[in-house]
Amino acid sequence: MQNAKRQGVSYFCVLRFALEYDTFLFMQKSALEDIYRSHHVRGDRYGYLYCHGARIPHIREWIGVGKRVLDLGCRDGMLTAGFVQDNEVVGVDIDRRALEMAENRLGIETAWLDLNFEWPWTDESFDCIVACEIVEHLFFFEDFLQKVHRTLKDGGVFIGSVPNAFRLRNRWKFLWGQEYETDPTHVRQFSYDKLERALNEHFTEVEIIPIEGKILPFWPVNSNTPKQVGKLFAKDLLWKAVK
Repeated sequence: MQNAKRQGVSYFCVLRFALEYDTFLFMQKSALEDIYRSHHVRGDRYGYLYCHGARIPHIREWIGVGKRVLDLGCRDGMLTAGFVQDNEVVGVDIDRRALEMAENRLGIETAWLDLNFEWPWTDESFDCIVACEIVEHLFFFEDFLQKVHRTLKDGGVFIGSVPNAFRLRNRWKFLWGQEYETDPTHVRQFSYDKLERALNEHFTEVEIIPIEGKILPFWPVNSNTPKQVGKLFAKDLLWKAVK
């Protein structure tokens, strides 16, 4: 009888802990959502497309059609709109208001998740995973890459982009004692070389393309810019990596 009582108490304690932990995670997730929603509102980021759509032709070509695509950090679907046609897309974000906009605009399936801690997908369940302007917001980058790798089908494509934190313009700002990183939601920074090394540890056929930025006022960076020059002047770094 006493053993049964002890087992009952133990079960109750475990259940109570699980419920309290779930409540804590929900509160933490909601608090993070509030931070990002305020960030989106203050920066007028709803309806905004970083780099003015320069990434879309490359992403559309790399994905193709007839694919099951996971779009991480899709926000309100402005970038997603460039590759949703003839593909099955699942959009993910921490901001539920943005997800509602994406659903209404594109009719896609969405999921409200904190990618620092939540990853509900099974192995080899997507042909392509897109993570544009998202990994600089994540605390556990290596863990994230491992999850992406196992969730992709064999031969699947991982596509993403990050700000080129160490471009020459930012280095000059640093040299003159000016802030060069003004986004308070960024928790990590990437150079071309750091990004390339990380991707090569998990994927094959890694390709990184410089996006936007200017070498001179009349000389913009583009996909044909030599690698060494792109490292110094590109505003953004767009990649494709194959499993």
